[in-house]
Amino acid sequence: MPRRVVVSGASGLVGSALVASLRADGIEVTRLVRRPAQAPDEVEWLTDTRPLDPAVLAGADAVVNLNGASTGRFPWTAAYRSTLLWSRITPTRAIARALRALGREAPAFLSASAVGYYGSAPGAVIDEDAPRGESFLADLCGEWESAALGAGEHTRVTLLRTAPIVHRDGVLTPLILLTRAGLAGPIGRGIQVWPWISLDDEVRAIRHVMEAGLEGPVNLAAPTRTTANDLGFAIAMTLDRPFVVRAPVWAMRLVLGRDATDAVLTADANVVPRRLEASGFSFRHPTIEEAWRAGL
Repeated sequence: MPRRVVVSGASGLVGSALVASLRADGIEVTRLVRRPAQAPDEVEWLTDTRPLDPAVLAGADAVVNLNGASTGRFPWTAAYRSTLLWSRITPTRAIARALRALGREAPAFLSASAVGYYGSAPGAVIDEDAPRGESFLADLCGEWESAALGAGEHTRVTLLRTAPIVHRDGVLTPLILLTRAGLAGPIGRGIQVWPWISLDDEVRAIRHVMEAGLEGPVNLAAPTRTTANDLGFAIAMTLDRPFVVRAPVWAMRLVLGRDATDAVLTADANVVPRRLEASGFSFRHPTIEEAWRAGL
């Protein structure tokens, strides 16, 4: 078990849950914050042009990088696509430079990525050996991961290819609002496979990766194949609302933009957690019904 972990993006949904989990086990946490530090465990960074001081990371067992603006905010305008890029690439490069400066003394680097790396691959079973897809999100993930690998040859880098988090405060918020309004239904055909993971399993998986010493890409996604309709039905049943109003693809592209629609809502990607399960990880919420109940 690590003794000290540095976390960036600690105020987000995953980051705050991870920090709480680590501290519950007596692990010291240093949080990188983009504002003046207000607590002894906080370090201000990225508020000016100064690079991250490598001394902040020195002596830690691991650095977990979770920065990134939400992909669940629509539409993806040109300005917001720039925000999606900057909020991921800039922090990742800053941490990688600091780790590279530490050389052989650098802690392990667990850097966020996303299953959007694989794009849409209908009919395929996607493990960590699958190639990068073709979409704005796939390109973003590719650049994001390249930035993390800039930490250098002496740093153990793990790429956390995370699926959307099934949680009421996660990327499902728009679906929940539509369902409560009685406007839920199939998105496009609705049979596209959607990878996902519960918040609890996401945090447990990050800690497992950290403690097991896994390196390279690791898919953080639940093991059960789930379609968009499966998830939609689960939400509708829980909220006791209908699931009948179909959203045509052309309308979503018109309102939300082609990039967001094709990369998130209509993408078909049966992503499997091969490396997680092979290393002995056991999911607490393997089915969408269990995850949704826990997330609600």
